[in-house]
Amino acid sequence: MITEQPHAMSPTERRAAFSIAGIFSTRMLGLFMIFPVFALFAESEFTGITGLQIGIAMGIYGLTQAFLQIPYGMLSDKYGRKPLIIAGMFVFMIGSIICAMADSIEMMIVGRAIQGMGAVAAVLMASVADLVTEQFRLRAMSIVGITIGLSFTLSLVAGPLLASWFGVRGIFWIIALLAIIGMLLVKFAMPDIKQQSFQREAEADPSQFKEILKHPQLLRLDFGVFVLHAILTAMFVVMPLTLRDSAGLESTEHWLIYLPVMLLSFALMVPFIIQAESKGKMKSVFVGAIATLTLMQLSFAFIEPSFWILFFLLLIFFTAFNLLEASLPSLVVKLSPADKKGTASGIYSTSQFLGAAIGGALGGYFYQHYGYNGVFIFTATIGGLWVLAAISMEKPLPLSIASVPIFDLKEEEIQSIQDKLMAYEGIYEVVVLPEEQRVYFKIDRKLVNEVGLIDYIEQTQKS
Repeated sequence: MITEQPHAMSPTERRAAFSIAGIFSTRMLGLFMIFPVFALFAESEFTGITGLQIGIAMGIYGLTQAFLQIPYGMLSDKYGRKPLIIAGMFVFMIGSIICAMADSIEMMIVGRAIQGMGAVAAVLMASVADLVTEQFRLRAMSIVGITIGLSFTLSLVAGPLLASWFGVRGIFWIIALLAIIGMLLVKFAMPDIKQQSFQREAEADPSQFKEILKHPQLLRLDFGVFVLHAILTAMFVVMPLTLRDSAGLESTEHWLIYLPVMLLSFALMVPFIIQAESKGKMKSVFVGAIATLTLMQLSFAFIEPSFWILFFLLLIFFTAFNLLEASLPSLVVKLSPADKKGTASGIYSTSQFLGAAIGGALGGYFYQHYGYNGVFIFTATIGGLWVLAAISMEKPLPLSIASVPIFDLKEEEIQSIQDKLMAYEGIYEVVVLPEEQRVYFKIDRKLVNEVGLIDYIEQTQKS
């Protein structure tokens, strides 16, 4: 029943996918390059600093990002994608310059908060949907997702190296330069959007918030990504200090652990991804990864650390972390209603950034009052809560969300069209929106794709 698809994206679609991925990477590098070096820098640079202040400075970007990403998307519908992306990258640059020049931890916190105010992620995803046709949109989103993962990995390696060459303040100046590069990519590399519209697959619709916030399966995923990024940010409040004190590594040498750990962790997670996606074992792999992540936090707290012990524990942690980071967005798609993916993803992303903000603050608090072990007991506790939430999760079907245009649809035809589409093999959910002249589906891509759906709808409307 599958109609043959075109084999490749058009040059404009490829340009859109790779330019937007590049813009994403400049921002991701800017946010995360300081993670492996900031705690050491802050303790030596600012007098009288507290653990709580370190944690707030690391995570505060998530608070402003969480509150502004959905408004940015809504404003971009009115004023255009490119102007909002450039404005967001400019704000990000200003925040980076403030951090580079900060002479107090309070000013550093302000700078990090302003960095987060350049919340362009939702606008970038909407731009992908505007510029790439339905049959290649999943491929374009995958290119962006892979770039985000690689950027995070590169940031952990590049941060210590750049700090050894230019200092941490130098890193913030480099981040400001990355923001300028991002703006140039928007101006000269990203294609112009000729027909912009509200993209239900990529943007949040406030009228859907209540329904999504009452969806028990999606709430589990929102809680999960909150915990995942709370653990990550809290960990990095103390991990640089642990590597210095227990592994005997100067901050300039931390990349010696992070580089092999991240490369090996990506290789180790591949068999689990295959088991989850291809063998129908998504839930068991998912819950197992959460339990492993939690166990590693307990191990950080109770096993006497040394270079090789920390290497092993970090390797297992990042294998589980990368697996969960890849699986969670996939699960959001599998479990969200067909016409509410954008809203579900927006709330999911907001939860992720709030997790970073609260994880940083609480990680700093527990470090200040209970030392390194206090942080890891905190992260293990919230990891355990996530295990309990995930165990009761519904087993997800291997489905994707797709949408195709439908023209000249009359109100009285809607039920008939829905019934005929639900009879099509590989379709599990159909939502017809006549006001948008579009149909949204939950589909099994092994059996059906957008091109086949378009052909089938045309035949159905003629019959």
